[in-house]
Amino acid sequence: MNVYPAVDVLDGSCVQLVQGKRDRATVYGSPLECARRWIDQGARALHIINLNGAFGDAAANAAQIKEVIVETGVEVQLGGGIRSIEDAEGWLTLGVERVILGTLATRNPESVTELADRHGSRAIMASIDARGGEVVVEGWERSAGDYLVWAERFEHLGAGSLLFTNVDVEGLCQGIAPEPIEHVVHRVHIPIVAAGGISSTDDVSILAGMGVYGIVLGSALYSGKIDFRAAIRAAETTDEKNREH
Repeated sequence: MNVYPAVDVLDGSCVQLVQGKRDRATVYGSPLECARRWIDQGARALHIINLNGAFGDAAANAAQIKEVIVETGVEVQLGGGIRSIEDAEGWLTLGVERVILGTLATRNPESVTELADRHGSRAIMASIDARGGEVVVEGWERSAGDYLVWAERFEHLGAGSLLFTNVDVEGLCQGIAPEPIEHVVHRVHIPIVAAGGISSTDDVSILAGMGVYGIVLGSALYSGKIDFRAAIRAAETTDEKNREH
């Protein structure tokens, strides 16, 4: 199972939000500084969210994100404010390995197919932000229907993977809610990357045991509640046990 450290970028800085609230941001330095910190601890890929994009400024932070891509050379998956096919292709051209489509994918599902046809399914990750069993979009302000129905639909449309974020526990550092993740893992046949509430090595082991492809570590990582190297070890240990059985 892959372990992705989050590098959330707001106004040029690496931050962490609580429950997606802009006024509840803690700054941790520059995006490049944070990226290098996690790479030095064993990260092989990064999960970057352009928070200004999510709040309506799709072109924001391009220079800082490009710097991370160029200077680190590691795999980057990126989301936040991708509201058009042109936005997505701009990031892919910049060197992003995989774009994360949220509101765009629900507003214009055909965009998933169009981008997958042009760039390959591997480059397209559909985002499922779920609260109370419903997909929430537009900054988690609007409900868009059953998350499992959307998971199946995105797979059918050509997404190569899904990012599942449990909004109910996101940013609270109080642990995961396994059941919704388990449901989506069993519903589709493409890789699932899970986010939201992961705050202990036990959480990591549970998700690896489910067969989740990857996890995103955010608030718990930056606050020191979970150690990145320990998270990688927990994932690797569980993966080995899964192979033995």
